[in-house]
Amino acid sequence: MLQTPAQKYRPVQPIDLRDRTWPNHTITQPPVWLSTDLRDGNQALAQPMSIDQKLRFFKLLVQIGFKEIEVGFPSASATEFEFVRRLIEEDHIPNDVTIQALTQARETLIHRTFESLQGAKQAIVHVYNATAPVFRRVVFGKNKTETIELAVAAATLIRQLADQHPETAWRFQYSPEVFTSTELPFARDICNAVLAVWQPTPDAKAVINLPASVEVATPNIFADQVEWMHRHLAYRHAVALSVHPHNDRGCSVAAAELAQMAGADRVEGCLFGNGERTGNVDLVTLAMNLYTQGIHPGLDFSQIDQVAEVVKHCTQLPIHPRHPYIGELVFTAFSGSHQDAIKKGFAQRQPQDIWEIPYLPMDPADVGRSYEAIVRVNSQSGKGGIAFLLERDFGVVLPKRLQVEFSQVVQRVMDSTGQEVTAAAIWQLFQQTYGPASGPLVYESHHLETTGDHNLLQLWLQDTEKQHHFQASGNGPIDALVTALGQGGFAIEIANYEERALNAGSGADAIAMVAVSDVATDHQYYGVGIHNNITTASILAVINGLNRLLQAKSRDESRRSVSLCG
Repeated sequence: MLQTPAQKYRPVQPIDLRDRTWPNHTITQPPVWLSTDLRDGNQALAQPMSIDQKLRFFKLLVQIGFKEIEVGFPSASATEFEFVRRLIEEDHIPNDVTIQALTQARETLIHRTFESLQGAKQAIVHVYNATAPVFRRVVFGKNKTETIELAVAAATLIRQLADQHPETAWRFQYSPEVFTSTELPFARDICNAVLAVWQPTPDAKAVINLPASVEVATPNIFADQVEWMHRHLAYRHAVALSVHPHNDRGCSVAAAELAQMAGADRVEGCLFGNGERTGNVDLVTLAMNLYTQGIHPGLDFSQIDQVAEVVKHCTQLPIHPRHPYIGELVFTAFSGSHQDAIKKGFAQRQPQDIWEIPYLPMDPADVGRSYEAIVRVNSQSGKGGIAFLLERDFGVVLPKRLQVEFSQVVQRVMDSTGQEVTAAAIWQLFQQTYGPASGPLVYESHHLETTGDHNLLQLWLQDTEKQHHFQASGNGPIDALVTALGQGGFAIEIANYEERALNAGSGADAIAMVAVSDVATDHQYYGVGIHNNITTASILAVINGLNRLLQAKSRDESRRSVSLCG
């Protein structure tokens, strides 16, 4: 049983920002992206990445288009230090990419961080110290003055060491940890004290990073905090205001988006949301959210499955099948009503149209996905999904009545198995249902002579006892066929006829679908014929439909006989 929460937890108080402006803003351009996969993401793994894995991941980030990459915490371990050195010494860093290294506000760690970065063309030194009350009180035992003194001393040392190495284009970043739980006036004071040491300029901006290292409130409160800092930071014109959301409340994407509306210029996060506890903000989701609003994110996820494979290999973590944009099922519809809407959307769409397909907020092809998994059929599906798969994969456009009829056949199969049915299985079931039946009539051959509008058809059929020969004329092959069968005692009409070419590779060139109607009862039964000759396909379709009609009559007679005997 959950405890009474009011007796155990303190709610986060709203920010007194009555003239907030962020609700009226929209995002019109991407932020500066920083990937912290190699630091925040890596430290959260049960088995941290090897140097080779980190190098592979780094190359992926460069390929995607990241210009700022936090490569590690080089003072934390020999592996972290060696990785940064390999990046620099083996010249893996493109000229337009800036690496970032994290350090605590401790003198020995700062020196070690600069050692790791020697020879880099450009680098960001990222320093942080704990500012939230619980950390000041419980972890470090420091008051506000002592906490600011620690940050200023670290900023001063960083400035001095950077001046000793002018060969590198240095930038500096400060994070008050944990910003979301820090009093706003104190967060302002400590950030401004650090900025006073660094004295940034518009050409050499400092980064003030506001980490939601633990997400503690709704995204609107975070946005208020960011806007408050945006208004009160010194050197604002020379500061890149960054946010670093985590996902403890499941709101990191919304928090990052609202923070940009509130004045943030930069976002730190990880691909697919890796990171401590519930993870850092997912940069893929953020980027693709921009893309679907018509804003190019500046990152390339056009082959998102390949990106995912590298990430999964390096992190040894799975990706949930419902994960936005990348999950196996995110572009998939099982529901019949959804499938029907998607089918109609694709049918009406023209290549130059704005993307507006029901239930598909973006084109899967834009991230390198095929359309194969858009519609999958299970017991929740309906005629629309079945028709969609047959049309997409086999070029078969079912008449409306046949869609309804065949969907019931598929439904019975799924009800009996409880399993999803594939497009190939649906196609096989369709042919079994409407193709060559077990009799009573078996097509053997035909001969057609055409003179102008006159068609003379000869047809040979076999039943269980003998061969039958039919012959008749008509104004077309089907008309002649119906006349010939009528002379043989099979009084039928063609209620619906459709033909079309099948997709290449399906094993045949043409398909005919015919609704055969019993003149006596007006009952209709579909038959399907597949052949490389459309006339032959049409004849086969009529015979198959007639066989289904005859089989139904036989079943009805048997039931009546049983009823009379009873």
